[in-house]
Amino acid sequence: MSEIDLSVVIPAYNEEARLGATLAAVRAHLSATPLSWELIVVDDGSADRTLAVASAAAGAEPRIRVIRWPANRGKGHAVRRGVLVSRGHQVLFTDADLATPIEEFGRLRAALGRDAGAAIGSRARPGSRILVRQHPARHLLGTLGNRLIRTLAVPGIADTQCGFKLFDGDKARVVFGRARLDGWAFDVEILRAFVRRGWPVREVPVRWSHRPGSKLRAHHYLLTLGDVCLLRCEGR
Repeated sequence: MSEIDLSVVIPAYNEEARLGATLAAVRAHLSATPLSWELIVVDDGSADRTLAVASAAAGAEPRIRVIRWPANRGKGHAVRRGVLVSRGHQVLFTDADLATPIEEFGRLRAALGRDAGAAIGSRARPGSRILVRQHPARHLLGTLGNRLIRTLAVPGIADTQCGFKLFDGDKARVVFGRARLDGWAFDVEILRAFVRRGWPVREVPVRWSHRPGSKLRAHHYLLTLGDVCLLRCEGR
């Protein structure tokens, strides 16, 4: 299915305030590379002008595509929809807030190489740079959650939740095509599937800044852990 070098998938839910700048930054960066590319925005049932912002960008740049989902289904569902319609030899998923700058893409691409299945941004590996930190309580919840996730599902991966991941495109379409989780634990399901298939996952230290306006709330940590436990119990 690989027809172009790179597909970039951006899930968006009520992101009218920052999506325009994000799309402009990604477009400018990719246009300065020799890669052929497409940018897929998945509007996950937004109630604001997210669809209008994405559609305007697509009208000005034919390499931008917009998928509209009528109801909010969750980040995992949005990313899955985007990956499954992608055509790239490699597929990059990035958050709409660009907490990890698009300029870090080159580090992931260099790490992916020919034999790995995925190269993922990490805030936990030596060499990472946290430029703007989260609230201490949120940071603590995230740290504890990551430790439990490593123990239960993906030993050896220090940061499963950084929203900046590069996949071999064909492998990603296979795994996402079998994925079931729509919520925040989708990263864990995908990485666990890569590991279980023997497709190497490489963690790459990246720059990262906390952005205001995150959709993640305290109870989502519990839902995520519940989904991880379900993965473990079902043997997936």
